[in-house]
Amino acid sequence: KLEQTLDKREILTRYLNVIYFGRGAYGVQAASRAYFGKDAARLTRAEAAALAAVLPSPNYYRVVNPGPYVRRRQAWILGQMQHIAPATPLR
Repeated sequence: KLEQTLDKREILTRYLNVIYFGRGAYGVQAASRAYFGKDAARLTRAEAAALAAVLPSPNYYRVVNPGPYVRRRQAWILGQMQHIAPATPLR
């Protein structure tokens, strides 16, 4: 039903603003502050990828000091970022 009224970017934006990231943080802004002590707009590509890598199990996987699985996912996400949106404002 959402896809009938919203484009994919809007759906993703809404999802990222409500998803649980662990540490009591709901939404990417709260997660950015909880894990990295800064606003989401100031995340590096690696930090943004680390947050994405723990989804959908942020209570099981760690953003800080991640294990090998999360590191592999983070690396894959970073690679996808280069292919999909090389001109994004992330650092």
